[in-house]
Amino acid sequence: MNAIRRLAGLAMVATLFLIAGSGLSGYAQAPAAGQEAGAAKYTMAEYNAYQACAAEKAPAALIKCLDDFVSKYPNSTLLNYVYPLYYQAYSAQKNYLKMIESADKLAALGDKVDALTRFNAYYTHATAYYAMVSDPTAGPSASKDAALAKAAQASAASALKILDEVKKPDGVTDEAWAKQKTTSQITLNGIAAQAAMNAKDCAGAVGAYKAALALNPDDLTFNYRLGQAYLCTSPPQQMDAFWSMARAVTAKGATQAQSSKVKDYLRKLIVNYQGGTVCDSLTDAELNELLQLAGSSAERPGSYSLPSAADLTAAQKDMTIASVVTDLKAGGDKGKLTWLAACGLEFPEVPGKVIEVVPGTDSILLKIAFVTSDDEFEKATTANMDVKVVGQPEAARVEKDSAVHFTGTLTSYDPDPAFFLHWEKAKVKEEDIPKDKGAPKKPPVRKPAARKPGTKPS
Repeated sequence: MNAIRRLAGLAMVATLFLIAGSGLSGYAQAPAAGQEAGAAKYTMAEYNAYQACAAEKAPAALIKCLDDFVSKYPNSTLLNYVYPLYYQAYSAQKNYLKMIESADKLAALGDKVDALTRFNAYYTHATAYYAMVSDPTAGPSASKDAALAKAAQASAASALKILDEVKKPDGVTDEAWAKQKTTSQITLNGIAAQAAMNAKDCAGAVGAYKAALALNPDDLTFNYRLGQAYLCTSPPQQMDAFWSMARAVTAKGATQAQSSKVKDYLRKLIVNYQGGTVCDSLTDAELNELLQLAGSSAERPGSYSLPSAADLTAAQKDMTIASVVTDLKAGGDKGKLTWLAACGLEFPEVPGKVIEVVPGTDSILLKIAFVTSDDEFEKATTANMDVKVVGQPEAARVEKDSAVHFTGTLTSYDPDPAFFLHWEKAKVKEEDIPKDKGAPKKPPVRKPAARKPGTKPS
């Protein structure tokens, strides 16, 4: 799923957030030399020292200049301009830990700085973390650091919380401001979710991904990753995971290749969840139904579910072909569960009345009426099963209207217009086959045997 992981970059901004269109350079500009009454106080020496640093273009020289400034003026009221210059320089060097350290120092100024400044500090921490775990060199190690992940998760949460306090800048329309805020909320929730996953906080990741999807419900990556988050909760929430994965498959922005890759992965998840015993055709039907439902609703209906391997094993306990026929004819949820459990199973000594024998080159097709008693045998005139017998040429001696018992694999059935079962890989019981062509042999009809527990035949 490496291709899916790379899609994360499409869902969030990797570079620092430029709120209201002001870049880092603009944000880091020092105040005017002349101070207004009531404004924070700083000396002309401080101001000139700061301006000298701001004029530095080389990251290493800028960092040295800033270090000298902080050493000389540790309590300067210009620190809210100094720290952004620090993480600007460290960003150029891809020194993500130092970016985070500088952002945290800015955030620690608290009420000494305005909401926008604090927002940018928290946002810088979060986006620096995202850039670090996405970096091919630093990422593998950084992604495993739970402390880093939790700190990034907390910073993203703080940025989201303080965003509502940030005032709309002059000259920015309400529409543009709302769009800007939504973009930052999606980005921050995405980073918080990824950090939560790295910190093994799967429940926290679920909450963050859902918050991002509330703003952008058709996002391929967030839906896919929400599915992963559901799978890692304790206990795993498979139905919600399947639904989220299906939402990713049907996302409007997904390419055919992306959709196909997630669809294949989702099918494997369903197969594993059901124990790998369900017929391929039924798994495909379940998958197609899920995709159709998820494509029209972001939220999974509480009534939607798929039987688990345990459900299917329970349904197979003491199962006979007679109980299968009864359940399939009744239909409903019980019939659906029974068919998922029965399809592909081998049933022993299935009783029936031969209606027609169709010889073939490699196999023999018997058209049989399923019967469970002598009375049913006498009344049966129409086949409701076709049985493909392979590797047993002597079965061609079976006569019309004779009673037989066969062991075979149930592969499909037709509910309408007439109920009909289809069997493969069948063998007729030897004692039910006449030694020579002659009068139909009518052995007693035996009650269908129960299946022995075990795996399905290959």
